[in-house]
Amino acid sequence: MAEFDTIRSHAGGVSAAQIDAGLRAHMNKVYATMSVGLLVTAGAAWAIGTSPALMQIFRDPITLQPNILGWAAMFAPLIMVFAFGAMINRMSASAAQLFFYAFSAVMGISISWIFAVFTGISIVQTFLITAAAFAGLSLYGYTTKRNLSGLGTFLMMGLIGIIIAMIVNIFIASSALHFVISVAGVLIFAGLTAYDTQKIKNDYIDHARHMDEEWLAKSAIMGALSLYLDFINLFMFLLQFLGNRE
Repeated sequence: MAEFDTIRSHAGGVSAAQIDAGLRAHMNKVYATMSVGLLVTAGAAWAIGTSPALMQIFRDPITLQPNILGWAAMFAPLIMVFAFGAMINRMSASAAQLFFYAFSAVMGISISWIFAVFTGISIVQTFLITAAAFAGLSLYGYTTKRNLSGLGTFLMMGLIGIIIAMIVNIFIASSALHFVISVAGVLIFAGLTAYDTQKIKNDYIDHARHMDEEWLAKSAIMGALSLYLDFINLFMFLLQFLGNRE
């Protein structure tokens, strides 16, 4: 990765001051969109997870095992992410933003079970710890001069590995494998938080000379989605260690 000032110097016709101001506005929009998505997720998860009548629509009220709708809710966010990536070039920025918020609500439904398993206090505490860790990691990704692109390739390989391990563990239910997956998940999404932040920053700088408002708006939403997924997954893996069960 070229140094920040070097990259800026190649943004022909656009002053460094304009790029700096635009980058700050862009990152503020990314974080604001991500934060609204997290609020939507938290609201949906709390509304369903604290209502036995709503929870039993998706899970057995005794064992909390997912039923057909529960399995659909679990895999719907993954399907929506792939669909979003495939369709965003054909969507308007406003439609992309609405899709992101709809995705956030579906994600809330998929993780609503945590309110039936863990105490509310431990969920809030884990959320605050995740927020503090996320802020530090994202700040590192934004400010570091180190090229994190190689780290991103390694982390994506690790992510594929833990997804496969999680699918396998659905069938074998190994507590040892569950622990390993949780540790690996925390490390991988901690690294991805820094990597994705740097990537969002560099993508903006690389495209700053064009000042394509539609691209910038959609880029901010895609950036928000990346960081949102890092935050949610980091939170869920940390909850396995820090959450106190009901």
